[in-house]
Amino acid sequence: KDVESKFWATYKKVSNEHDNDFLERANDDMGIILTFAGLFSAVNSTFIIGMQPNPGDTTNILMLQLIKIIADIPNAASDISYLSSSTGYPSSIVWMQTLAYASLAFSVLAAFGAVMGKQW
Repeated sequence: KDVESKFWATYKKVSNEHDNDFLERANDDMGIILTFAGLFSAVNSTFIIGMQPNPGDTTNILMLQLIKIIADIPNAASDISYLSSSTGYPSSIVWMQTLAYASLAFSVLAAFGAVMGKQW
């Protein structure tokens, strides 16, 4: 019985050391993942903001159309129902923004996973 208890005491000591080393490495790795996910999210958000269309361009186009209507027909009632504030964007811009937003979502999800891993 003494040999068995020595074995289990040694086993417990070695396994606790191994578990503590594993948890320390996992905690450090989660911290690194959290740092890089945060930095990537910040850079990605900057690019997303830079890709946004300028709302002033749409306003300027609509203002020019209204001025043209007023200048062409000063006394007649003008029909402005055909004016649209929406502009068609090229599909490449839509795809780039879709990928940027998806990338941001996955980066935030990775950061969330890292926080959950650190708190677990």
